[in-house]
Amino acid sequence: MLPSSWKRDFASGLVILVPILATAFVVTYIYGVVLGVALATGVFPDWVPEIAYVPLTLVLFALLVLAVGYLMRTTVGDIVEGVLDDVFNSLPGLRIVYNASKMAAETALSGTDELQAPVKLEVWDGLRMTAFKTGKTTDDGRDVLFLPTSPNITTGFVIEVEPDEYEVMDERVEDALTRVLSAGFGESSDRGVPDELLGDGDEETLD
Repeated sequence: MLPSSWKRDFASGLVILVPILATAFVVTYIYGVVLGVALATGVFPDWVPEIAYVPLTLVLFALLVLAVGYLMRTTVGDIVEGVLDDVFNSLPGLRIVYNASKMAAETALSGTDELQAPVKLEVWDGLRMTAFKTGKTTDDGRDVLFLPTSPNITTGFVIEVEPDEYEVMDERVEDALTRVLSAGFGESSDRGVPDELLGDGDEETLD
């Protein structure tokens, strides 16, 4: 049986190292994908060193995104987007992927910025859920709320509620979203390892 202090040290080490290793893995994977795309397309001349392929590819991609974003703010952009929607919606199967990914991107990149104060909504007797005000109201005076699912906030429900049927929470939108994204585990701001990870046993104290 390992001492409780060893369990605490091991758990604390995992809390620090696992996010770092996961981030390093994702960065390495993306680096390899970008490098593979750059080598496959051959967009760079021979005099450009291979070490510069990835940053140059990212710069070109960022410029492309900015150019497309600027185009979308014009009348031509609206026409292009409409044509793309019509084309993909006419393709069986692919239209589901296209619409789902478009909705997810819109929600993840811009949808949360439009959310206002988080609220507590009692959906059943004694059961409360976290929702967000959208700033919209219906013709009959009800407030439009967004009730996200957890941990995927790109899906959820749009509900219409009387103003006196929910309670505005005294917290930031970011904090409420963190709680929903973490399935409730990210609500506490305390750092360290939960006692549940340590098991039974006396803690070792320092003099």
